[in-house]
Amino acid sequence: MIRFIATILFIVIFLIVSIPIQLVLLIIKKFNPYAVKTASLKIVGFAFNVVMLICGVKTTVIGEENVPKDKSVLYVGNHRSYFDIVVTYPRVPRPTGYISKDVIKKIPILGYWMMFLDCLFLDRSDIRKGLEMVLSAIDKVKNGISICIFPEGTRNSTDAPMLDFHKGSFKIAQKSGCPIVPMVINHSRDIFENHIPFIKPTHVVIEYCKPIAISELSKEDQRNIDGYVKKIIEDTYLKNEKLPL
Repeated sequence: MIRFIATILFIVIFLIVSIPIQLVLLIIKKFNPYAVKTASLKIVGFAFNVVMLICGVKTTVIGEENVPKDKSVLYVGNHRSYFDIVVTYPRVPRPTGYISKDVIKKIPILGYWMMFLDCLFLDRSDIRKGLEMVLSAIDKVKNGISICIFPEGTRNSTDAPMLDFHKGSFKIAQKSGCPIVPMVINHSRDIFENHIPFIKPTHVVIEYCKPIAISELSKEDQRNIDGYVKKIIEDTYLKNEKLPL
């Protein structure tokens, strides 16, 4: 419980202290928008690293060399925990927006940070807004901003390795031509969700698989890109569950 209280306390303090920082970034954004993106990445990445330190989270990262540093990509990951974003965001090498639930945008201060970070918000109750979000993501990728999406659509709380992937999630890569980087996360649920409200020290494994160029796949794999990527992530997830930690 001490770790939980300390984590909440740090988040609250960070959000309050960051208000003047956001005001400065808003001014800078008028003259140099890209500088604001890179500064926001470093600031929030630092905050997430502090959260992991407080929570006692250690990470083993495999295949980080597979992530292109010179182009935007679509990260596609499995999703079992709120901490999936916390453990992966500090590792992105360039400005990256995560796709999140629309309700997160309404959280004071946090919503502004997410907008600084090019995050996009999905309203599942409105199909038209969902399509607009996908178009916005395609535009960001074409302008050098990577996007991260969890195509299960929600956190997986079942015993299955993962839920079915939504095919529409892959339109971002299909329409922009960017590579897909499968991102596999193991043990993140052990930090919090498996024993709410306690936070326990956990060793999380993150693996970045080789980038996938959709245009280089067979016609059948292109049509079934959701299943193709899901199999890669599921096989890697099951492999990493057996790693000695």
